[in-house]
Amino acid sequence: MKLGPDIVRIAALLGDPARANMLAALMAGQAFTAGELAREAGVTPQTASSHLAKLVDGGLIVGRRQGRHVYFTLASDEVADLLETLMGLAERAGHRRVRPGPSEPALRQARVCYDHLAGDLGVAMLDSLTDRALVQDREGSLCLTGEGAEFMRAFGVETGGLARGRRPLCKACLDWSVRRSHMGGALGRALLDRIYARGWARRVEGTRVVNFSAPGLAAFRAAFPSPS
Repeated sequence: MKLGPDIVRIAALLGDPARANMLAALMAGQAFTAGELAREAGVTPQTASSHLAKLVDGGLIVGRRQGRHVYFTLASDEVADLLETLMGLAERAGHRRVRPGPSEPALRQARVCYDHLAGDLGVAMLDSLTDRALVQDREGSLCLTGEGAEFMRAFGVETGGLARGRRPLCKACLDWSVRRSHMGGALGRALLDRIYARGWARRVEGTRVVNFSAPGLAAFRAAFPSPS
């Protein structure tokens, strides 16, 4: 490939198991220190520092110093989208971890994808919004309708400020476990924040799992009913 963007460098960064584990941990949307990412990757702190320097230099993560520590996050939601897409490709191709772990059913039901809701419930939420014409799906490009803006306002999300930001308001994000899209973008983040604020669900510490209480799940399904 002699012309256009060079994908080789990005592919090489993603192809190392330790770096892939670090990036997967950062998909939780939280900031991690170098020591925490070393444990996630199963490498020494010295080796982790080398990997992190490469990821920063490659534009996949950023580091922010706070006090004595540097905290690392994904560089953008574009990086998160890329990782989620690769997870979907790996799932469809049958490339799975040997021991998926006890939290996998919970991950498939509801998890955080960087900063928005993914899994069965994330897809169900977008299905409900599009079925009621609150969001229009124009060949994969999502658009909030006027009725949708009113619904969001009643739900506690003001979309005016979100629409003026640099980030897309609505974005379809392909869900690796369901193989259909859930809601990303600024609105996806705001909806998940509102779900937390209403006490319907909480993040399970140290994981990407979003755990809904029984009343919270009932309230979620009432707010985002399944398409008829």
